[in-house]
Amino acid sequence: MTTTASSASSARNRAALLWAAESFVRQFAREDPSCGDPEARVHEIAASIATFGTYEHTPEELAYGARVAWRNSARCIGRLYWQSLSVRDLRHVTHPDDIARACFDHLRLATNGGRIRPMISVFAPDRPERPAARLLGEQLVRYADDPRSAQRVELLRQLGWKGGRERFEVLPLMVQTAPERAPDFYELPEDAVLEVPLTHPQHPGFAALGLRWYAVPAVSDMTLEIGGLSYPAAPFNGWYLGTEIGSRNLGDADRYDLLPTVAGLFGWETGDDRTLWRDRALVELNLAVLHSFERAGVTMADHHTESRRFLTHIDREERRGRRVPADWSWIVPPLSGSATAVFHRYYTPPDPFATPSFRHRPTPWAAAQADSCPFITGGGPAG
Repeated sequence: MTTTASSASSARNRAALLWAAESFVRQFAREDPSCGDPEARVHEIAASIATFGTYEHTPEELAYGARVAWRNSARCIGRLYWQSLSVRDLRHVTHPDDIARACFDHLRLATNGGRIRPMISVFAPDRPERPAARLLGEQLVRYADDPRSAQRVELLRQLGWKGGRERFEVLPLMVQTAPERAPDFYELPEDAVLEVPLTHPQHPGFAALGLRWYAVPAVSDMTLEIGGLSYPAAPFNGWYLGTEIGSRNLGDADRYDLLPTVAGLFGWETGDDRTLWRDRALVELNLAVLHSFERAGVTMADHHTESRRFLTHIDREERRGRRVPADWSWIVPPLSGSATAVFHRYYTPPDPFATPSFRHRPTPWAAAQADSCPFITGGGPAG
């Protein structure tokens, strides 16, 4: 690229960044007049972009932006709680060892003794010509024997990890601080991962299946975008919707595929689809998940209650003059969809340009993998 072309590209990038920053600052001022004069803040940001090619968010801007990114998440059914998101400002943490420790602290704090706390930990943003650290994995906690973890397990073994032989073995966390640098990996401390053994309220033999799942669904493979700045390492969580585990993680044929196992436990014939054995097994598996989390004192939502709460969220937002984008295929739960309150209606289509937002990003070590990932209390295609 010639010097002239490079300068023109840089000027365009700075203009786009300033426009995004100004739009964000004015939105913040409209929704929270206590944040101060937006004109003064815009001039301050413009001077920083002109000098350094970027700018920094204030702690208040960061917290507001992270919460609104959740509010804008069209695939999330749990947005009623967006204002309760606890925001950890960790932009100063850059060494991979420190990032890993901060992620483990995130899990401990979010677990909160079982009373799951919605939380996001925001690490450094990308800078011009200098990408920031990434977390390589869908969630802070994943199991090695989950089919969705296959490529991650392969990479870890290439890096020297010797584990992955046990059932429901927690994968190490991978932190990559530069594109040319191999990821560092870290075993998760036992006290950072609360797991719930699964039992059934009526069938004592269910416990013998040896199933369990972790309590905090901390998404770690999405980029938080606020006012033109990108935070690629910003793990966040709410609490699980029961169907994410019972219907998708444990029930999907390309995941743990446990419906035939559950049907066998209950003694149902599986040779004829018209007996609805899959449907019955799905209900019992979801019942076991809800029962087990409640028994363990771990926060979990059921799809009927959360559906009603989502409509409450829509009503609240519309009274404030804000539309609520929603992806119907994710908002409607994967179990008994037509029996839930969110099924029989249309929604505002998702706006791909809505900001602040969480954005999917390519997986750097598996670019060919078309990954989707779970969302906060989401009931959609992945969990």
